Amino acid sequence: MNITVIGTGYVGLVTAVCFAEMGNTVTCVDTDQDKISNLSKGQVSIYEPGLNALLSDNLLANRIRFTCDLSEALDDIDVCFISVDTPPDGDGKADIEQVLNVAADIGQIIDSYCVIVDKSTVPVGTAEQVSQIVKQQLKARNCSFGFDMVSNPEFLKEGSAVDDFMRPDRIVIGVESDKARQIMTDLYKPFSRSHDKLMFMGIKDAELTKY
Repeated sequence: MNITVIGTGYVGLVTAVCFAEMGNTVTCVDTDQDKISNLSKGQVSIYEPGLNALLSDNLLANRIRFTCDLSEALDDIDVCFISVDTPPDGDGKADIEQVLNVAADIGQIIDSYCVIVDKSTVPVGTAEQVSQIVKQQLKARNCSFGFDMVSNPEFLKEGSAVDDFMRPDRIVIGVESDKARQIMTDLYKPFSRSHDKLMFMGIKDAELTKY
């Protein structure tokens, strides 16, 4: 599949590299030009066992690339993961401003159906906000195609994130359509061959499961 991951922080980078390792074509997007330049050279600023080697292998295989150009990254994709930072605000709640801004950008750029996945740590109800923003942008552009919203919270531990992703105990996926369910099933099939680790539920249920 053609996958875009927006945000190259801890979760976004691990997600991107592991999907590339399973044969997908992955484009990572970030606004930090220096970070994108370093990642394109295989230089990772975080320490995570196995991550550097996987990144280098997939760069050589042309299965992963890095860019600051969101329009380029959203061209002809199947799945788009939102993995931007959601730092705590003054009240200790996750600040989802970046997530909502990305949603608006996606709605202004996509030119065909795709699945949009919330991977960032977000409060319950965020996926619905993202969905509404994307719909508003598509309506403003008079676009006739649609999209599907998915919640796919991460359960990665620092120091074992790559292993957690490649050999998960469970994969929580919140969906609303059969089409999105099938796409996510196909995407995660290589990670759940030994037994069924996919846990499908409603989107808000998936968001709540993270907490």
